[in-house]
Amino acid sequence: MKLTKILSIAVLAILVTGCNKPAGELVGAGKSKNFKEANPYGMIFIKKGSFMMGANTQSAVFDQPDNIMMATVEAFWMDETEITNNEYRQFVNYVRDSMALAILANHEDFSSEFALEKKEDGTESEDEEEEEGARINWKKKNKLPWNNKGKFAEGMYQVLRDSLVYYSDKTLNNMRLYYRYGWVNYDEAVLQRNKFDVALGRYPEGASVRVDSFWVNEDGTIGDSTIRRPLREPKDLVTHKIICVYPDTLVWVRDFEYSYNDPMTKMYFSHPGYAEYPVVGATWEQAHAFCNWRTEFFNGHSKEGANDYRLPTEAEWEYASRGGRKMSMYPWGGNYARDAKGCFFANFKPYRGSYGDDTGITPIKVAQYRPNDFGLFDMAGNVSEWTMSAYRSDANTNVHDLNPNFVYMARKDDPDILKKKVIRGGSWKDISFYLQCGVRTYEYQYESRPYIGFRCVRRYIGE
Repeated sequence: MKLTKILSIAVLAILVTGCNKPAGELVGAGKSKNFKEANPYGMIFIKKGSFMMGANTQSAVFDQPDNIMMATVEAFWMDETEITNNEYRQFVNYVRDSMALAILANHEDFSSEFALEKKEDGTESEDEEEEEGARINWKKKNKLPWNNKGKFAEGMYQVLRDSLVYYSDKTLNNMRLYYRYGWVNYDEAVLQRNKFDVALGRYPEGASVRVDSFWVNEDGTIGDSTIRRPLREPKDLVTHKIICVYPDTLVWVRDFEYSYNDPMTKMYFSHPGYAEYPVVGATWEQAHAFCNWRTEFFNGHSKEGANDYRLPTEAEWEYASRGGRKMSMYPWGGNYARDAKGCFFANFKPYRGSYGDDTGITPIKVAQYRPNDFGLFDMAGNVSEWTMSAYRSDANTNVHDLNPNFVYMARKDDPDILKKKVIRGGSWKDISFYLQCGVRTYEYQYESRPYIGFRCVRRYIGE
């Protein structure tokens, strides 16, 4: 008995010293194995680094040159190409399916088919998702009327038509495809009057936040207004937004009056022939919602999760565009838009409007020109790209030199001057000046254009 006890103690001592975690010492609460983030599908790793941020040449608009500063950015992942029509349609289809499943799961005739019952212990399945009180069984997605050819299809159309489908036929009412999401208003959290008292465990008396409120009206349209509410707990800092996700396909005829672009309006986003073309007609707000959905979609299929997908800051965008060439005028290097043989490096507007000389007239498929030194395609031309940064002409004089970014989440009642967002890269309809890495311009966050798209980034975890 005594020998057994001695052996037990010896074995325990070996295990403790073998794991190098002695009892009674500070050893940490979680796993300490070396973590290496997996390469996200379709994204390129952009290593950390420093560069001269700002235009290489004098602005074509102002007499004074743009401010130039040395900036440093941390490592991040960036989409290899702009988000394509096919990729954005995955987002649209998700919203469509989630809305349809929620309606059917709450309907008495179809709840048994689409609602997921609780387990005997009262908990809910991992596949269950709540939306408007519905317990959705996502495994039944293939039973929806646009996929199902069985006996329930016609009945489902009758139930869904008031919310998602026109009365005249079975065409989806794309203007009723709404996505609900939220984000933290950090600009309100950092205000001194809202500083959390860590000693007392509460926010100051009179703390409040200014946020936008959204709702769906009886006629199916979205209502919104700016409100101020008391700040008592962290969730009060969150804005919940409702937004229509379908891109504006009318931009092709609205932005180019007296120009025949009707076929692009009808086909560009919906036809499979344009699947690998960059999505356009999406506002900055829709791009912001897409990033939120992509984050939730990824985390729903990942055990460890990751940093959020988002639009790049303009510093990240410019650093990535330069491809490690600190003073490069264009993403491909050099000071010219053509090579020695006269071939163009990007899809833009050459000469006096001979659009086809660079092989592209309007947007073309992504990745048709060679990538920059980081492996990123179309950082110049094809379509301009949204960034997360708010636009100010003197932004470089006010931002920090580490991960510089000027950001402001404009509210509904803010003046338009606060709703400008930086766009970069130039497009198929721009002259070569706007293709330069350091040239910046802007568009209002609520506007959609046939020449503006976007790509996502994700901050790398670690060094």
